[in-house]
Amino acid sequence: MPVTAQTYELVALEDPEQKWELYDGQLQSKPEMTAEHNDVMSQLVHQLQNQLDQSMFRVRSNSSRVHVVDAESYFVPDVMVVPTSAFRARLGNPGRIEFYDIPLPLIVEIWSPSTGRFNVGAKLARYQEREDAEIWRIHPYERTLTRWIRQLNGEYTRHELTGGNIRLVALPDVTVNFDALFDF
Repeated sequence: MPVTAQTYELVALEDPEQKWELYDGQLQSKPEMTAEHNDVMSQLVHQLQNQLDQSMFRVRSNSSRVHVVDAESYFVPDVMVVPTSAFRARLGNPGRIEFYDIPLPLIVEIWSPSTGRFNVGAKLARYQEREDAEIWRIHPYERTLTRWIRQLNGEYTRHELTGGNIRLVALPDVTVNFDALFDF
């Protein structure tokens, strides 16, 4: 029996020990991650926060959710950039989880042995349904970035990168030093 959005929110709030996601009405617990995964995530968040004006954008890391309305799915991306106006609209709602159902400028998933197949197979399609501007999958062991960029016609172009400075499409004043993410 599928889990409703209302039940999902209750589970997510009442069980803080787990990071719960909802995929097509089915609860899934997001597992703990490796040191490499966590360090890449931390380094990326640091770079983004140092370049973004908090009056315009907030960076979320493994905590907030994106909502795919038509699929009744909620995911916890490893990193996402949220317009501050959308963040402020979520304030003052005690008893509600933080989630966003608007297209975001950037969503990042970092590959791990436990979630790699699910993140690419299931989440990518849902993020594209949401019309997020830029979707990244970073592989911390291969040190690669697969980047999907939404085009004006609604389709996504896919790019494979292995290093260098990467300018974000929806946030053109932000550049990520990809090589510095692997300073371990």
